[in-house]
Amino acid sequence: MTSYGLSKTRTTARIPLRGGVSQLHKQAVLNRIRPAPLAEKSSQTATISHVQSPPYTQLHLGLFEIGKALGKGKFGRVYLARHWGSGYICALKVLNKDEIAREEAEKHVRREIEVHSNLRHPGVLGFYGWFHDSRRIFLILEYAAGGELYRVLQSVGRFSERRAAKYIAQVALSLDYLHGKNVMHRDMKPENILLGLHGELKLADFGYSVHSPSNRRETLCGTLDYLPPEMLQSRKESYTRAVDQWTLGVLTYEFLTGKAPFEDSLPMTRTRILKRDMKPLPSFISPEAKDFVDTLLVLEPSKRLPIKDVLHHPWIVKNTILSN
Repeated sequence: MTSYGLSKTRTTARIPLRGGVSQLHKQAVLNRIRPAPLAEKSSQTATISHVQSPPYTQLHLGLFEIGKALGKGKFGRVYLARHWGSGYICALKVLNKDEIAREEAEKHVRREIEVHSNLRHPGVLGFYGWFHDSRRIFLILEYAAGGELYRVLQSVGRFSERRAAKYIAQVALSLDYLHGKNVMHRDMKPENILLGLHGELKLADFGYSVHSPSNRRETLCGTLDYLPPEMLQSRKESYTRAVDQWTLGVLTYEFLTGKAPFEDSLPMTRTRILKRDMKPLPSFISPEAKDFVDTLLVLEPSKRLPIKDVLHHPWIVKNTILSN
């Protein structure tokens, strides 16, 4: 069952999100979709001043044929859908406004739409638009036929080093793109990574993501097993995009062993993260893989392996072949 950001199977650190007067009822250009452009005319018969742009078509539920449910979560469900006009297959994420208001999560949903709608990358789940009615908000997303990476990992127990390195390289490429656009993901985990039709990875669920040109944030958010120590410190301090590098290290460990490195009871997990009290990697893991994890799971954020250097680490180079 694919989550598309709906599945929350692990303990999540949340803070109240005060939405005030909801802005979700306002119309925006994101709500509209442009039909195919008019056929190009020759310069002899038309000029720019004479060519009118085609009108926008308002999105609504009647434009889609709804199929099976793909996932269920706190605020609603995700359905397989087909756009009647084009026959295009997509996923429709349906969020209930009452549930959002009850959790005071208007800001959370607005941020998901704002951030995700501005991302275009093969390693990021496609966002095609959104609309709403009196009770629900609908997000039109790319359909990831392979489902959650979490379920694949659960079914096999752990990944081989070659497969783990291949997946981590793909995630690193997506992260490099996000960081280049000043976006922190802040909630990477196998449940929020989907598989495309050909097995390619796609980052999903941008509800905790944030656009931060200053590269400084203070909000505690995400899923406990993957939170970096700087988020959990008792004194409130700002953190940087290096939080995603820590999470990439946690993901690598989990891909190699099937378990998160600091997984324990809630209070003990927090304590172990703050001390970097990581469960030792099994002896069958290669020295290169251990070194890769150690270069990312570093308490001092500025000393973590930069995302741009991940693809050049010996473990990644040894196990992957990346096209230019």
